[in-house]
Amino acid sequence: MKYLLKMLFVVLSLQFCAAQDTIFLPTPDTTGGMPLMEALANRKSGRDYADKKLDKKTLSNLLWAAFGINRPESGKRTAPSAVNWQEIDMYVALPDAIYLYSATLHGLIKIKDGDYREGFGKQRFVKDASIMIGFVSDYSKISPIGEKKKQTYSYVDTGFISQNIYLFCASEGLSTVVLGMINRDKISEILELNNNQHVIFTQCVGYPAVEQTFPSIEE
Repeated sequence: MKYLLKMLFVVLSLQFCAAQDTIFLPTPDTTGGMPLMEALANRKSGRDYADKKLDKKTLSNLLWAAFGINRPESGKRTAPSAVNWQEIDMYVALPDAIYLYSATLHGLIKIKDGDYREGFGKQRFVKDASIMIGFVSDYSKISPIGEKKKQTYSYVDTGFISQNIYLFCASEGLSTVVLGMINRDKISEILELNNNQHVIFTQCVGYPAVEQTFPSIEE
């Protein structure tokens, strides 16, 4: 009950403050998709993207699979985090603006207008991806355990979310690749982060330049 009241307050506050700049995503599909073992067999990194936007339903399913709430009664998520800190925030760079994913609202809260996808990586292909996701750890959500441990847990927790994205993309025939070769200072400046917020990785997601074909698990 305490958790539900807290979440109700958060939802009402966010709706009041950001209703005009929030994209409320469609309800995600939480059944179906490619069988797990086939998704694992087809999981891979892709670096060539077609010039095509993700539709809202696909974007909804992707973000929920990555780090959405799968147990509404407790607010727990599709990826684990140490001590359930849920310290990782996902910033989503679309062609029109950068948004912060709110799992509570299952929506995107606009951070700033403009196409900043190219700033989320040093590689030539980042500008072609349908979306760029920036993983940011908010150290203020982590218990006082020392900077090194905070960094370690943040990298591990980001890895869980990133793998969820990989498996979703394998299931849906999308391309994705996680990036460590990034300019973290530049991304922090773009996102206007505070001293408690630390950029961990970024990840490209989009339609492959060449349509992917998958062998069946029996082959």
